[in-house]
Amino acid sequence: MADDTTPQAPAAPDARADRKAARLARQIDTFAKSHGGSAEGQLAHIARGTVRVALVGADGEWGNLVAPSLDVAQKAAEKAGLTLHDDFDGELAAKVRTGPYEWSRMAGIQVGGPRNPAAQ
Repeated sequence: MADDTTPQAPAAPDARADRKAARLARQIDTFAKSHGGSAEGQLAHIARGTVRVALVGADGEWGNLVAPSLDVAQKAAEKAGLTLHDDFDGELAAKVRTGPYEWSRMAGIQVGGPRNPAAQ
């Protein structure tokens, strides 16, 4: 009888996670290039393993991406050369530039923004 000790191929989930991390890294790079050439970020758990990647560009613009896991988010940040902060406060929050749209959305009708929908 033949000895069946041939090595097994790597598990498919690892390859899938690597592809997701690469795609997320490209999106981070695109954001950074569009907003002053660099970006900083912070990773935050959302729910059921998903992670928000909060981005702040060099020009103060900000945005969010969602990763399916912390591992994927960390790999993407590393591939993109994203500087990560532990918290979204202090130094990182001070770099965010908010405009009239954000202020009206945060304050609602108090400053002429949209009215919140009635509770059902």
